[in-house]
Amino acid sequence: MSLSQRWREIRTGFERPFWVANISELFERLSYYAAFASLARYLHETLRFPSEQAGSLAGLFGGLVWFLAAFGGAVADRMGFRRSLSLAYLILTCAYFLLGSLGAPWFAPVRDALPLIVVVAFVLALPALGIALVKPCVVGTTARASKENVRSIGYSIYYTLVNIGGAAGPFVASEVHRHLSVSNVFRVAALSVFLMFFAVVLLFKEPRRADEAQTASLGQAARNFWTVISNPRFMLFLLIFTGYWIVYWQEFIILPLYVHEFVDSKFDTELMLVTGPLTVIALQMVVSFLTQKIPAFRAVILGTLISALAWLILVAHPTVPMVIVTLFAISLGEITQSPRYYEYISRLAPPGQQGTYMGFAFLPIGIGSLIGGWFGGLLFHHFGEVMRRPALIWWALAAVGVTTAALLWLYDRVAGASQPQPLPQAVNG
Repeated sequence: MSLSQRWREIRTGFERPFWVANISELFERLSYYAAFASLARYLHETLRFPSEQAGSLAGLFGGLVWFLAAFGGAVADRMGFRRSLSLAYLILTCAYFLLGSLGAPWFAPVRDALPLIVVVAFVLALPALGIALVKPCVVGTTARASKENVRSIGYSIYYTLVNIGGAAGPFVASEVHRHLSVSNVFRVAALSVFLMFFAVVLLFKEPRRADEAQTASLGQAARNFWTVISNPRFMLFLLIFTGYWIVYWQEFIILPLYVHEFVDSKFDTELMLVTGPLTVIALQMVVSFLTQKIPAFRAVILGTLISALAWLILVAHPTVPMVIVTLFAISLGEITQSPRYYEYISRLAPPGQQGTYMGFAFLPIGIGSLIGGWFGGLLFHHFGEVMRRPALIWWALAAVGVTTAALLWLYDRVAGASQPQPLPQAVNG
């Protein structure tokens, strides 16, 4: 097929809802990562939470999304993608606006009536409700509004736009924080998703396919959860792999606090977080090509080990350039393991249960964020604020990552994970 023919296929292979949904996802990711890039310092320095509580709250923000995504898909299917996306962007608009208004004078009656930590925890939980609806809608629209011959390209476009949003978010946060204030980072995030509400209402048409199977009810989704939970081998793997995400999320949770406190208080801690997504965009295909002959599970182990050892760079050289090198190295580990992780689970899932198992693939991300928030805050407080030996933070994180890689290696030796066979069918409750 000639290049011009392929381009014609791409040009005509996607319906308008595909582009509306995926461009809206870019702005949703921009808002999310702008908020996440500023959140830890906002909680610690503006709202005056101790470092342990700031870490736990930041982990809550990053973790709840992944727990609700599977059920969000069932809700979106029954409501319809257009209504679900509209509702999601309204929820996100309110959530980010409230988050940026927590210290505002007009919010004082709420702060006085309730403990601040309760108010903040509630507001931080709201974005998860919106994002849990956005993700299945965008992925579902990509499937429904793409012709079969370009659907794989459609998912590549989706993945690329997600990473562009992930790179743009910290950049926007940096510009807004420097020229306005950190509170306005969240208001700009609110404006971004509010514009996507209008884009969906005005431009998005519900995509439908006559050949689709009946979608699962909420009750069926709950039974599917039990199907996976009742598989101890699979759940053990997910539990072990949670260690990777406990370590990974520290680049958002405690690294900004560390850099501001111990490296350079004037360094732009939001802008530095552009490093990861830019690395993914630039090198994902290259790394995938170089590691294609490595069995999927061993690539997961290798990526986990690379990301763990990357933190030791800050032990040897705690400088601004080495912070960037550390983030680059962590991202190399991420792009080594991430696509192979999903490949491994897709091969492990029993016939007819791939969707259920792939939904659970996100569980370690959520648990890792929730535990990582508490754990990172504890490390920063004890080794940084109390002992004033911040290098021990990175030794501890590296130890968790290396232990995770070792447990994955042991799991491979015992379970033969490098040659995955579909798990036996679990009995639905």
